[in-house]
Amino acid sequence: VQLQASGGGLVQPGGSLRLSCAASGSIFSINTMGWFHQAPGKKREFVAAISWRSGSSTYYADSVKGRFTISRDNAKNTVYLQMNSLKPEDTAVYFCAARPSVLTTYPHEYNYWGQGTQVTVSS
Repeated sequence: VQLQASGGGLVQPGGSLRLSCAASGSIFSINTMGWFHQAPGKKREFVAAISWRSGSSTYYADSVKGRFTISRDNAKNTVYLQMNSLKPEDTAVYFCAARPSVLTTYPHEYNYWGQGTQVTVSS
C-alpha cells in the first residue's frame, strides 16, 4: 500500500484546510485509515481515524472534536481530513496511515504511512 498526502499549507487562525490522502497498491487489504500529526520535538499523535470499507466508524482526538472531520471516497481511493477553526497549536506535519485491522489510535499499530504534509497556523 502506498499513501500520498497533500493539501497542507499556511492558514490564519480560524481558517480551514482540507487534507487528502490517496491510496494505491493493495487497497483491498486496508481496513482503517488514520491521520496523525507531529510537531517539532514532540511525539507523533493521533488525530482521527475511519473504517475504510464502510466509513461508518470514525474516531477523533479530543483536541479536534467538533473542528475536524474525516471522510473517505472509495471510488477515488482517498481519505480526507477537513480542518476548520484552526488554531496555532494545530501546527504540525500531518501524516496519513493505514492498517489492515480494526480502528486504533496508536501510531505503532499502523503498517503503512504517507510522507507527511506541513500545516502551519499563524497570523
